Amino acid sequence: MAQIRIKNLRTRAIIGAYEEERKKKQEIIINVVLDFDAKEAIKSDTLSSSVDYADITKRIMENVEQSTFFLLEKLADSILKVVMKDKRVLRANVEVDKPHALDHADSVSVSVSSE
Repeated sequence: MAQIRIKNLRTRAIIGAYEEERKKKQEIIINVVLDFDAKEAIKSDTLSSSVDYADITKRIMENVEQSTFFLLEKLADSILKVVMKDKRVLRANVEVDKPHALDHADSVSVSVSSE
């Protein structure tokens, strides 16, 4: 078993329940941890036998930038579905941070898991 971690992926999205939040895109920070069986990748040393994290990152970015969700929970679940489309991914956890969502906190985050 192996893990791939995509850390602090920054993008922008329309996200929020309040009218003022829906007027322009806000910064979103995404962290993904995915588990996969790396035996074949280690043996062959080829990208085709591994999980292509660049491709997953591209698909996450496209998904988020086109989204207009009200809740972080829905956005996180949408990202989890993108990650889980790769059949080699056995489990995944997605955390979505919304910086400056609260006046006295760095961010608010929601985490969802495939289990």
